[in-house]
Amino acid sequence: MSLMEELKEDDQILFELKAACSDLKNFLQLSYNVETSLAEIEEKFDVMQENLSISSRRIAPLQSLSIANKALDTRINRAISPALSLLESFKLSESLQRRLLDLASKLANEKSSNKRLGKLIKYVDTVDNLNEAINSISKECEPAIQKLQEVVEFLSRTKATDQFRTHRLRETLITLKALCETEVDVMRFDGLLDDALLNLQDEYESLLNKMIHRSFMEAKSDYDDDDQDDVAANMLTTDLGSELEVEVLTKISETLAANDCLDICIDIFVKVRYKRAAKALMRLKPEYLKTYSPEEIDEMEWESLETAISLWIQHFELAIKNVFVSEKKLCCQVLGTIMDGVIWPECFVKIADKIMAVFFRFGEGVARSKKEPQKLFKLLDMFESLEKLKPEFSKIFAGEADADICSRYRELEKLLVHSSTKVFFELGLQIEANQDVLPPQDGSVPKLFRYAINYLRYLLTDAYSATMIRVLRTEQIWKAGILSTPETDENLLKDAMFNIMDAIRRNVESKKLRYKDKVLPHVFVMNTYWYIYMRTRNTELGKVMGDQYMKKTFKIVAEESAYSYQKQAWGPLVRLLDREELKRVDKDGITAMVRGKMEAFVKGFDDITQRHKSFYHITDADLREQMREATVKLVMPVYAEFLNNFASSLHVKSYPSPEYIEDSLNQMFEVADHKSSGISSLRLRQMRDPSDGSKSLSGEQSRRSKDFRRSKSSAIDV
Repeated sequence: MSLMEELKEDDQILFELKAACSDLKNFLQLSYNVETSLAEIEEKFDVMQENLSISSRRIAPLQSLSIANKALDTRINRAISPALSLLESFKLSESLQRRLLDLASKLANEKSSNKRLGKLIKYVDTVDNLNEAINSISKECEPAIQKLQEVVEFLSRTKATDQFRTHRLRETLITLKALCETEVDVMRFDGLLDDALLNLQDEYESLLNKMIHRSFMEAKSDYDDDDQDDVAANMLTTDLGSELEVEVLTKISETLAANDCLDICIDIFVKVRYKRAAKALMRLKPEYLKTYSPEEIDEMEWESLETAISLWIQHFELAIKNVFVSEKKLCCQVLGTIMDGVIWPECFVKIADKIMAVFFRFGEGVARSKKEPQKLFKLLDMFESLEKLKPEFSKIFAGEADADICSRYRELEKLLVHSSTKVFFELGLQIEANQDVLPPQDGSVPKLFRYAINYLRYLLTDAYSATMIRVLRTEQIWKAGILSTPETDENLLKDAMFNIMDAIRRNVESKKLRYKDKVLPHVFVMNTYWYIYMRTRNTELGKVMGDQYMKKTFKIVAEESAYSYQKQAWGPLVRLLDREELKRVDKDGITAMVRGKMEAFVKGFDDITQRHKSFYHITDADLREQMREATVKLVMPVYAEFLNNFASSLHVKSYPSPEYIEDSLNQMFEVADHKSSGISSLRLRQMRDPSDGSKSLSGEQSRRSKDFRRSKSSAIDV
């Protein structure tokens, strides 16, 4: 069984070996056939390679020619492309010029304001487009000419094309050069663009002229020429033009600036807006501004100067808050986009500078004029107005271009501070210098003292006290330095007021010595000091000086002078009726002496009453009434008692009755009342001191009169 299996396996192997041998034979035959085919193909490739080499050598010149033609085509195309673009720009320029002519015709015929502004915007846009087209032509000309020049030179040098084509290119180059050299300049400077720019300048000026300060016009129509205060008060800041007008002006400004007309644009803007701003202010009729030198101002009447300063304050405020605010806003809107906003502040300064200079020179002229006391309040008004305007002024004139105007503003404030202090102290100097002037011959209060007291009272009202303190403090800081210790407001005022009040006191003391009459000095001091005390009582001046100072310096001295007046004026007359001398005379001589005394009394009484009517004027009504009562109480009891006691020695009917004497005294003081009524318009209503209850000057004075009367008439008792 196993042998049979082994034989079968051997037969199978033998069969497989025979099959493999047969396959190898077939493969070897196939390889041989392939090798034979490859040999044949190789022979064919050799033939083809030889043929290709021959063909390559034959077409090489054609290939070089083709490459050269492609390079030439590229160079020519590169040279012609800029020229073609230039031609397109010329076509666009012609189209825009035709559009400009059409828009110009429509603008000329358009009557509606808003529609005309709309067409004007289109006109400006077309001018901008034309300018861009001409700029494009100008930029493209040189590259186009250069490219054509290069290709013509290349073709001429290389003979790459026929002469006919080269000649045509050369003629094209010559024509293009001539066109660029002549037409471009004509289009820019002598063509429609130039005409359009001139037209825009006219439109620009016309639009700016139409932008008026309407608030002036509207307010002015509602008031008469004399109501300029109301006109100034009712002015409100308004926009000078509509949004569309401002847009048009802005576009025109940008277009003019882009076409090398910026200087012309600025000149037109500044010239027109300056005229408009000046005309707006001229509607308020500021004729006073024509007088500005210190010498001319010194020659002006005070009423005229006072009115001029008041108008200056109102008009200056109006110029700052209304005119320049509007002008600055318009300037920023119209010119703000040019040169990154560098130009418009300078333009605004050019507009404002001339107008501000006119206001400044008037203010400086007033500050530099003569330092007369009556100018103080107007100088303070000017200074206060500048202080109030400072925030608005600093906001309007805040740039570097505004430095000169700001500097002049500060300089004017300095001048006003110096002038105000000098004018204030000038009053004290005038009072000092007035010592050599003769006092009033009737003993009344000198006008200078009345003026000075009312001057100081008015200065210390709410309207001026704070401003005066600020001026005094500023002057003090400038003199002593900013690091000095500042005084309180009260001390500043008190020192300033004390200097003038003390000058008045010294003047009074000096003047009273110049009287030759013994009574007049007392009448003069009594009148003057009582007037000062009563005019300052319950006022800010009295509070600043202090109640104790005013009483001690003026009230008590006035009372003492009243006592001295009675002593000098009526004391000798009362002493004539003294009975001490009668005790030393016998009975036979009494009658003669009594009659002599009576006659001397009557004569002295007539003399002194006449002197009162002619020279001794007690100007204050209440003071005069008190002195009348005191005089009647002093004279009447003595006279009546003397007349009654010695009636047997006298022919009573030959002498004035007590009633007559009293009526004469009453009439004497009434005459003084009538005469003094024209001396002063300042009438004091009462002479009561609130600290003394119902007491008046007669309290102390009456006591002294009684003492005086008792001491001189004690011997008259029967």
